[in-house]
Amino acid sequence: MAAKRDFSIGALSQRTGVKIETIRYYEKIALLPPPPRTQGGHRLYPDDHLKRLSFIRRSRELGFTLDEIRNLLDLVEGGYSCDEVKGAALTHLKDIRRKISDLRRMERTLAETAARCEGGSTPDCPIVDVLFATGPSGRSTAG
Repeated sequence: MAAKRDFSIGALSQRTGVKIETIRYYEKIALLPPPPRTQGGHRLYPDDHLKRLSFIRRSRELGFTLDEIRNLLDLVEGGYSCDEVKGAALTHLKDIRRKISDLRRMERTLAETAARCEGGSTPDCPIVDVLFATGPSGRSTAG
């Protein structure tokens, strides 16, 4: 069995790739429990914190929000079923697909608008016109 280790916040940051300020933020919002402290008041993070912070970092890389991560961690800590975790993942997947669709629509709109732009030194610019438009599709709502 591997010996338990304790890490300083700097070592924890280095091992997980999570910035020190972010670690402190996760503690502040109770996503990461406060670590034990030395008699001198220094934080010492046990292996459990390393594992949890790695879970949080990887979940963030996959686009989960902090609330979604909190829910996943609640499932894990409360005794989870694979079905519950799958449900959370599928809900997140649906959201990602919606965002991809939105990005593709934005890409088309920007490409079409840029193609109409002739450049030059005139003050008329279809890109600026679209950005000033108030309609949801980039079309002016003015009559």
